[in-house]
Amino acid sequence: MTLNTTYEEKFEQRHIAPDAAETQEMLKVVGAASVDELIAQTVPEKIRLKAPLNLPKAKSEFAYLRDLKQTASKNKVFKSYIGQGYYDVIVPGVIQRNILENPGWYTQYTPYQAEIAQGRLQALLNFQTMVLDLTGMEIANASLLDEGTAAAEAMFMQYSLRKNQSAKTFFVSKELFPQTIDILKTRAEPYGIELQIGDHETAELTDNMFGAIVQYPAGNGAIYNYADFAAKGHEKGIKLTVVADIMSLILLTPPGEWGADIVVGSTQRFGVPMGFGGPHAAFFATKEEYKRSMPGRIIGVTIDSAGDYALRMALQTREQHIRRDKATSNICTAQALLAIMAGMYAVYHGPQGLKLIAERVHGLAVSLSDALSKLDYTLLNQSYFDTIAVEVGNLAGSIHAEALNNELNLNYHGSVITISVDETTQPEDIKTLVKIFAKVKGKTLNDTTVETEVETVIPADLQRTSAYLTHPVFNTHHSEHEMLRYIKSLETKDLSLCHSMIALGSCTMKLNATTEMVPVTWAEFSRMHPFAPVDQTGGYMQLFDELNRWLSEITGFAAMSLQPNAGAQGEYAGLMVIRAYHHDRGDHHRNIVLIPSSAHGTNPASAAMAGMKIVVVKCDENGNIDVADLKARAEQYKDELSCLMVTYPSTHGVFEESIIEICEVIHQYGGQVYMDGANMNAQVGLTSPATIGADVCHLNLHKTFCIPHGGGGPGMGPIGVAKHLVPYLPGHAVVDIDNGKAIHAVSAAPWGSASILIISHAYIAMMGPDGLTNATRYAILNANYIKSRLENHYPVLYTGSHGRCAHEMILDCRSFKAAGIEVVDIAKRLMDYGFHAPTVSFPVAGTVMVEPTESEPKHELDRFCDAMIAIRKEIASVEQGTSDKTDNPLKNAPHTMTAISADEWEHTYNRKTAAFPLPYVATHKFWPSVGRVNDTYGDRTLICSCPPLTEYEFEESEVTTPEYGT
Repeated sequence: MTLNTTYEEKFEQRHIAPDAAETQEMLKVVGAASVDELIAQTVPEKIRLKAPLNLPKAKSEFAYLRDLKQTASKNKVFKSYIGQGYYDVIVPGVIQRNILENPGWYTQYTPYQAEIAQGRLQALLNFQTMVLDLTGMEIANASLLDEGTAAAEAMFMQYSLRKNQSAKTFFVSKELFPQTIDILKTRAEPYGIELQIGDHETAELTDNMFGAIVQYPAGNGAIYNYADFAAKGHEKGIKLTVVADIMSLILLTPPGEWGADIVVGSTQRFGVPMGFGGPHAAFFATKEEYKRSMPGRIIGVTIDSAGDYALRMALQTREQHIRRDKATSNICTAQALLAIMAGMYAVYHGPQGLKLIAERVHGLAVSLSDALSKLDYTLLNQSYFDTIAVEVGNLAGSIHAEALNNELNLNYHGSVITISVDETTQPEDIKTLVKIFAKVKGKTLNDTTVETEVETVIPADLQRTSAYLTHPVFNTHHSEHEMLRYIKSLETKDLSLCHSMIALGSCTMKLNATTEMVPVTWAEFSRMHPFAPVDQTGGYMQLFDELNRWLSEITGFAAMSLQPNAGAQGEYAGLMVIRAYHHDRGDHHRNIVLIPSSAHGTNPASAAMAGMKIVVVKCDENGNIDVADLKARAEQYKDELSCLMVTYPSTHGVFEESIIEICEVIHQYGGQVYMDGANMNAQVGLTSPATIGADVCHLNLHKTFCIPHGGGGPGMGPIGVAKHLVPYLPGHAVVDIDNGKAIHAVSAAPWGSASILIISHAYIAMMGPDGLTNATRYAILNANYIKSRLENHYPVLYTGSHGRCAHEMILDCRSFKAAGIEVVDIAKRLMDYGFHAPTVSFPVAGTVMVEPTESEPKHELDRFCDAMIAIRKEIASVEQGTSDKTDNPLKNAPHTMTAISADEWEHTYNRKTAAFPLPYVATHKFWPSVGRVNDTYGDRTLICSCPPLTEYEFEESEVTTPEYGT
């Protein structure tokens, strides 16, 4: 027997599920002789790449992790006292292992299907409750992207709420963190908002101001009493946003108690690693009267079909796909996974534990300040929480050098040094700092003392007296055993990729491989401060450089910006780059954007935020862009045309054959082509945005490139651009990103949510050029296999010229309405079969959009198809009158274990039909934890924090018949 000693396992075979035998079986059903023939029938020849991707050869999982360790070692993880919104933390092991590293949590989708998302909805409600308690506000959302963009959202909300429509000035405290001011500049410019940056103590508040924003504690660490400033502003109708440090609010008077209208900030300090900038969950809290103007997702309490406690996302009329260019925000991705971690941090420590942590942080800062004062340093802030500012005169260079010798990073501003203490700081660390400051003065630690018992320097009128985190959930789970069981109890209520495929059109729920996830928690990556000196960040710089080159090769573009930390933020960044390009050429009048009627709602919302005027282009009866209408619109607005926003393959799941002509028309009239990268899973290795003719494209790394959805975030949305747009890519106020003519930052951190870029880096490195191309081929094969199995049961709304779909398809369910069956009934009934519904009523109302991805094996595709076919038979039974029109398995879905096991069963169908409709379900049953939720009741009695269980009882008269819609 000859032995093969060169064998190395291919990651591609782990990522792409169908094997050779399954491939042949599927091709037979599809009616294609080979995958190549199918691709030729699906992807237009004229946009096909002429050469394979020029990427490094694929690495095995073992080799990748080995090599990445070498890369990681180039990051020097110094002890950070930089602060400025980013702090080292202690991640409780029970949270890291059972949430951050647990696919039962990180592979969940956004909780649009509430009945199978009750676990993460409860965790997010805990987060909202925590935010409300600590800020003293009335309503909070379930996280935003980061502190800087949350502040920008607050500014725009204040702008949209202004009563004086001529008011255009926004006061900005000079003590805001510089990255936040940078983002405010980005968001203000398209609307002509004037930022007045100054000192809140001397600023003159005028009638032309609509809002103001301050930092609490301030960027220099000082604690100011803003109560008078807030009152003066309110006299003139000026609303106040407060950017607050959440850890400080345990000891400081909540902003809601002294006049804040909006409070934003980051929850990074609550057990979420710095990760060189992210991902971190920002919070946003405001007054209840502004609830319909608040950006982001709100989790609310309601009841289910049995009248029992249930949760769901509230006020969904604010979603972008409904309000489009009238939306107050383009936010689509939240930071759900990180919000869940932060909320669990509060659950685990409880109010007493958090207070001990906050007091310790504050005490160590006081101890350091006192010791430096005894060394004759001038302390510039007399009241502070965790950050002291020290005037060092001409000693800054010597202190800097000595700090580096001790592997410490401080924050330097000329002759002033700020030092931020965090949860990881130990008394010995304070002594080390004091030694450094003593040494440069020729003194020793013996010349001062480091006290272990100190008094607070927080002014008495700003010390917190109100209670917080009084709900039992924050006062119960403090032992690891209890915490573990609580986390698991919530996890079991949620359907994730651990259970079954999630065939969401336009969302690409594919394998998030363990090897891709492992390095995220390595200290070399997770404990890096985003403003660390560049010579300490060699590992990250190498990773960014490689990812930039690889993504540029995949897209055909000249360069990428990795800064946008969500897809919709990538849209916005791309449009702002186009805007800057036109303005730089003197074409300030070019502000018309053409958007097909089929576009995702974030497209017009992003365009409106970029100050553009939207002109809608029609789609023809086949779902394609109406080229004649496009030409007419482009010619009509030729002098004002800024760009076209287009998704490819189309939002209807088709490779439109006129795409090159469409791009040429836009370029003919001086416009740019912005491509939405939502459907890149059908492009990689076969075609590319640049080949097609695009100038800009954002990539949803949480879709095509395997960053997991995390129950609704994190995501990443970097943009690639053609050569002429490279100079305008986003810069940053703190870290020098020299692009020549950079727009201001779009994200708080220079490279966005840097730590999860590792996931996409790993995916590309382990797949290699052939694996990436095959992933696209199999995404198309799997989709067309489902189409072939289902098209005789559900009409497929749009196909290409050869009758093929791209990587997804739209199943038309509108005809079932005649029998009283809505598409939402199909979505809920799928839960009884163990599946999450495909995308519902997008981009066409009354349809479902199905995308299987390349990671699903044939037997899982068959299981899904069998379920859909069985549901179609149930619909037919209603249509034929065999089943009751109102009392049938679809209308009553989903069926809970409580309902199935009840003593009484009054339905016209049996329990087995309800709960075990196909044989496989009996051996693989996932039970929805609540019946169908009542959205109408929940919005009418909006509750967005954890209600005391003893008080949350429903009167029989309050329980109404649920009203369901799409």
